[in-house]
Amino acid sequence: MKFIKLLSLSILLLFLSKVTAQEFKLGKVSIAELEQKVHPKDSSAAAAILYKKGKTRIEYDVNDGFVTITEVQTRIKIYKKEGYNWANQNVWYYNANGIKEKVSFSDAVTYNLVNGKIEKTKLKSDGSFDEIINKYRGQKKITMPNVKEGSVIEFSYMVRSPSDRMIREWDFQTSIPVNYSQFITFVPEYYVFNSRQKGYVFPKVSTEQYPKSILLTSKERSLGNNTSFSTDKLDYMETQTTYLAIDFPAIKDEDYINNIDNYTSSVQHELSMVKSPNQPVRSYSTDWNSVVKTIYEYDDFGPELNKTGYFEEDLKKLLVGKNTNEEKILAILDHVKTNVKWNDYTGYSCDNGVKKAYKEKTGNVADINLMLTAMLRYAGLTANPVLVSTRSNGIAIFPNRTAFNYVIAAVETPNGNILLDASDKFSTPNVLPLRALNWSGRLIRKDGSSEEVDLMPKNASNDIVFMNYSIDPEGKVTGKTRRQCTDYNALITRGNIYGVKEEEYLEKLENQNSKIEISDYARANEKELLLPTIETYSFTGNNLCEIIGGKIYVSPMLFFTNVKNPFKQEVREYPVDFGFPFTDKYNITLQIPEGFMVETLPQSAVVNMQDNLGVFKFNIGTNGNLLQLNVQHQINEAIFSTEQYEMLKEYYKSMIAKETEKIVLKRI
Repeated sequence: MKFIKLLSLSILLLFLSKVTAQEFKLGKVSIAELEQKVHPKDSSAAAAILYKKGKTRIEYDVNDGFVTITEVQTRIKIYKKEGYNWANQNVWYYNANGIKEKVSFSDAVTYNLVNGKIEKTKLKSDGSFDEIINKYRGQKKITMPNVKEGSVIEFSYMVRSPSDRMIREWDFQTSIPVNYSQFITFVPEYYVFNSRQKGYVFPKVSTEQYPKSILLTSKERSLGNNTSFSTDKLDYMETQTTYLAIDFPAIKDEDYINNIDNYTSSVQHELSMVKSPNQPVRSYSTDWNSVVKTIYEYDDFGPELNKTGYFEEDLKKLLVGKNTNEEKILAILDHVKTNVKWNDYTGYSCDNGVKKAYKEKTGNVADINLMLTAMLRYAGLTANPVLVSTRSNGIAIFPNRTAFNYVIAAVETPNGNILLDASDKFSTPNVLPLRALNWSGRLIRKDGSSEEVDLMPKNASNDIVFMNYSIDPEGKVTGKTRRQCTDYNALITRGNIYGVKEEEYLEKLENQNSKIEISDYARANEKELLLPTIETYSFTGNNLCEIIGGKIYVSPMLFFTNVKNPFKQEVREYPVDFGFPFTDKYNITLQIPEGFMVETLPQSAVVNMQDNLGVFKFNIGTNGNLLQLNVQHQINEAIFSTEQYEMLKEYYKSMIAKETEKIVLKRI
């Protein structure tokens, strides 16, 4: 009896595995899938990936040697109109001189249920096209036809890469639920890859090995000009690694997240070693020191730091009278920013090379900041490049060469490193562009040694507002504002102002601030980067107060009031990243309208976070017919851990509750 039960269970499992296999076969969309109205585990989902299968093989080609082939099959269910964007798919590919990849889509079909029958609409040629992203990359794009609420779309694509060194990253999560995701790699024994998983949920992993063989054909020419061919058989082992994810939830973006991709479940592969037959072993990335040593020895990195002839005469003139290190740093930083413009390309490898970039007055980030480093060294400063991963590239968690995509300069001083980036016109010492504020970088010295460098700012950036206003008996508000910003707040302000017509800028400012009307606008220190930005203006507003039963209700901070708590989730899975510490201060004077007096006044309050992580102060008082308010909101750390989230949420809750309390004015 027990044997019969086990046999029955085995048959059932075999049956279920066959059913599963049928469900995940391209072209076999079921009526049940088309009839499904909502995702069974996430009713809010606009779409879902029903299955996604990928295979990456490093295989031998008689003409090109070992190449990499990636094949992907995908089926997606569209539940709502908000999910229509999943009908647009794109796959990037390298299109540079050193490596040109090919991408081709196939089997692209939209399925709909029409009168109880499955209707198929195939992708036509006009729904597929190529797009150049930049001079290094392109992308193949498709737009699926006849997509509606309830549609199921399917497509497959193949990427052929002439390189045998790269396995593409595979995401098991995205912004919609993933029912089934499988990724398999087939790697010959000659290659050793380090695989790294990230995220909060992980796929199941299994590994097997199989014997493989290839035929190598060679030809020889004899003395009689005859050609003979010989064939050799090469046997080797291939490792097959399978990653399987089932029912992975959608990953939700939240406020103050550095880059949601940092927390998405995925697997990355980095080549660490090549062991070709009858060839010496070639080692690549194994730890951070070997990674940076490899990068430093690239022709378009380390050697560029040793070139000085192209700038020496200019620098000699520039440094006349500059006696202190601070004077030298500021002069050289300004010189590079003024003379070489960023071409919007990132990367730690030079594009044109420092000499050509200096001559043509344009270059990528590496051209500019390696040039900056070389000039600082020439001036006698201890300067070194720092490898960085930008926010959009993700956090450099695992040792690999592609973890970085950016480089800045650092000057070592007894008081710590001074970080510099000449690619941004508004940057100053230790005020990097926001794109580079990504936890930590890797400083490389001349001797090849390296160390981790904290990129996150320690000093608070200030936003200080002085405002005085009066309210008339009808609730109209008239006032003046002076706003002063330092460091990162100043950098952001200059970025918002640059290249924008004043009329457009003021219109946006008015709309953001409860549709006030602004006049007498003026600003100072727009180009004096070491000074705070200052903006002053007069304003009037007709909807800043409420009049109910003859009483005036007003939030004393007017349009500077924080009204929405960005931290509403019960549990936060990701760190909170403010980018930089900051202090917001408001000094406000309110003139009570004639014939009115204060009926209700918010009480003063102080909210402190533990470990001096932040403080909120709210002080209000009366002086005759004037109300005086001083508010301070100070966050002392750029990044808050998930363990500190509950404290931060309660802090913001208390702050917003206090700021939104109304002053009530009644007639005398």
